[in-house]
Order: sequence, then structure tokens, then C-alpha cells
Amino acid sequence: MNIDTHPCFNPKACKSHGRVHLPVAPRCNIQCNFCNRKFDCVNESRPGVSSSILNPLQAMAYLDKVMGAKKNISVVGIAGPGDPFANPDETLTTLKMVRRKYPDMLLCVATNGLNLPDYLDDLAELKVSHVSITINAVDPRIGEGIYSWVRFGKKSLPPSKGAALILEKQMESVNGLKGRGIIVKVNTIVLPGINDHHVIDIAREMAKHHVDLLNCMPYYPNEGSNFSHLKEPSAQSISKIQSDAKKHIPQMLHCKRCRADAVGMLDEQPNMELMDSLRECASQRHPYENEFVFQQKQHEKKHASGQTQHGKNNVSQQNRHQNNSSLFSEHSFVAVATREGVLVNQHLGEAKELNIYDIRNERPQLVDRRELPQPGGMDLRWHTIADILKDCHHILVSGIGDAPRRVLTERGFNVLTVNGLIPEVIHAVKHEDDITHLLKREPSLCMAECSGSGMGCM
Repeated sequence: MNIDTHPCFNPKACKSHGRVHLPVAPRCNIQCNFCNRKFDCVNESRPGVSSSILNPLQAMAYLDKVMGAKKNISVVGIAGPGDPFANPDETLTTLKMVRRKYPDMLLCVATNGLNLPDYLDDLAELKVSHVSITINAVDPRIGEGIYSWVRFGKKSLPPSKGAALILEKQMESVNGLKGRGIIVKVNTIVLPGINDHHVIDIAREMAKHHVDLLNCMPYYPNEGSNFSHLKEPSAQSISKIQSDAKKHIPQMLHCKRCRADAVGMLDEQPNMELMDSLRECASQRHPYENEFVFQQKQHEKKHASGQTQHGKNNVSQQNRHQNNSSLFSEHSFVAVATREGVLVNQHLGEAKELNIYDIRNERPQLVDRRELPQPGGMDLRWHTIADILKDCHHILVSGIGDAPRRVLTERGFNVLTVNGLIPEVIHAVKHEDDITHLLKREPSLCMAECSGSGMGCM
């Protein structure tokens, strides 16, 4: 892994190496007054736009096509079109898959930094080498004029409170990244009359915190945004800002304001064949399911080595697994609520179908997708689901209401509220491994993790 081959952080590398952005992060936790995100745009070349949105499996299928077509890709990045850490499951799952399949690939994320502190250790563990954080103000009074709203956790904050929180989390992110040896670039959108006079203060502050690079990006007028009336700053004004900021911190001078689905070298025009491939992968409902095979083999290898290391292959454990196998011989299938076929990450009340896995062999195999009855009918709906899943023993969900849990438990199902990669969760449940780290840490409140009305699961 050669960190000098990142084309955005090294101007020499941009002449020989390319990047690919995987658009797996559509949601955002802030609304900037200059931003107008688009998910089906093929014409504009700027951050916040993509021709399609991919889930992690679709992203891997697309990445394989890119790697087949482009031999000089040195970095895989996630840069939206929302914020990677407003979509942490999709982001981290994708990064894990890329790291496993392409172990020498540079990994990079671009974020506003609001939710990043919670995932610093994850990035370090995945050997993410480069992170870009967009910091548009180091004075909350200026930031207040840049953001319409900020959503942190389940709370929406007004600009006055949101701007202060964003800055606090951004600086925590910068310090946390540098403390873990990760290269940090700060992107600052230069907004005429808003923060253009303030960029020098940002440069000074970032230098104090040992940021590696500052990218002063001229505002690009976005129709439909609150700042659509602003004009793009002149090249002369940007050059002056960069020259002044350079006295404090190195400058990125070759930025191309990349899309969230950018691919190839920075100076390349959009590759229409690869853009078609991206849309094709996005249209595939469950592509690349053999990725499960890869994940499961990796998990089994790790599990086996752990047993050898800790001396867990004793007779009592073998007997426990044999007894557990007899249970699964009667109920050989597991039902999973999943949004994209990668993670256990869907509330049962929202699920229109459940994935069914055959777990009689060591590796779980997806064998069916069973449609569920429409909402309504109260307990009758859950009894109907119990009949649909009569050959299953375990039901894996990310959330469930009191009524369905009661009915399904009374009908003999083991309902587990968990988070994680499907193969790893199934493997742990089947072998009765410790799943404490997979369990949801907080009990779900009604409407807390689904889009229901708050009247309970029906």
C-alpha cells in the first residue's frame, strides 16, 4: 500500500493514478445552504451528485467492473452523495468488503465530520489512510449562516446550536484522525460575502492541529440551494486566498470538485461506459451474492484459528454444537430482515419480505425470499407471518415491536434484535457463540427505528 499514490493528496500521482468513488451514502445529517444533492444526475460535475445509489453488494459488483476497465485505480473513496457517517452501516460494510478483496487498495472517505468521532477506531482498524473533512468556519457565528439545520442523533438543531456542535465534532475528528496516524485534508467551500474573509482563520486553526492539506474550493452555484443567488468567486480571488493560506498550511491546487461517483484520473472526462455499468449494478436487486461465500470463509477461518489459539476445541463444546445441530435439523432455516441483503438492519414492522437462509451446511445459503402480509390486522398479521416462517427457528431483525415479539415468541420462534453482517450473525447464532457485540445496545422505542406512525406494529 503506497500512500503517495492518492491523486487528490499528491499532485504528482494525479497524472498516473486514478480513484473511484462508490456512492453508497445518500443520507446527510446537515443541510448546507450551498448544497443541493442529486441522486440521478449525469450532467453536473460537483460534490453531492451521483447518477445512482449503490448498496454495498452493488458497490462491489461495480468496483470489479471498474478494476477490470481501469488498471491504474489506486484509491477507493466514499464521498456521498450524502455523508458517509450519516450512513455508517453502508459505509463501513463497503470499506470492509473492499479491504478484504483488495487488501492493497488505499481507502478514503470525505465527510462533514459531525458523526465521525464515533467511527475513528473503525477507520483505523480498516487501515483507511486518507480522510477529507469539509470545514467552512471555525467561528460558530459564521457557521450559523452556512447551515440550515443539523441533525445529531434523533435531534434536529437550529443553525445557532448546530454550527457550534459541528465545529466541536470536526475538531474532535481532526485530532482523533491525526492521533491515529491518518492523513487529513480539510476542504473549505469559499462563499463570497459569507466566509471568504474567514478562510485565513481556518488555515491558521488547521495548522495548529497538524492538518496535512487545505483545499480552498470555490463555491459552485447550485440551482435550488439557498445560496443559488451567490456568484462563483473569481479565479483571481481564489488564487489570493490560496496564496495567503499557504503561509500557514500546504494547499491543494489541483481539485476538480469530484462527483460522488467519480472514476478514473482527475482530468478524465466522465466514462459513459462505466456510468452505464454503475446504473446497471444499481438496478440489480441482489448482485454479487457470492460475496457471502468470501465473508463466511474469512469468518470461519478467524473462528477456527481463535479456537486453536484459546484451546476451545474441547469435548463439551463439541457436544454443545452437536446438540445445537439437532435443533437445526428440525428447523433448518433462519429468517433475516435486511434492506440490501448484506446486513441485519431492518425493523420487522417495515419489512415487506424476509430473506431465508439454509443453515444445515457450515456456510449459510440464501434459498428464498418470502413476502410478508401488508400492515394491519394486529395480531393476525403476526400469526400469519409465523405460519409463513414455520420451518424457521430464528428470526433476525434490527428492531421489533412488543406485539410481534410476544406473538412470535409464543409461537416458538427465537427473535433476536441484532446488527451485523448476515453471515457472521448466522454463524454466531448457529454455533451459540457470544453475540453480545451484535446485540442492539438500546431497546427500540416505537417509531425510533422505523418510519411508522408511532401507534405500534400492526
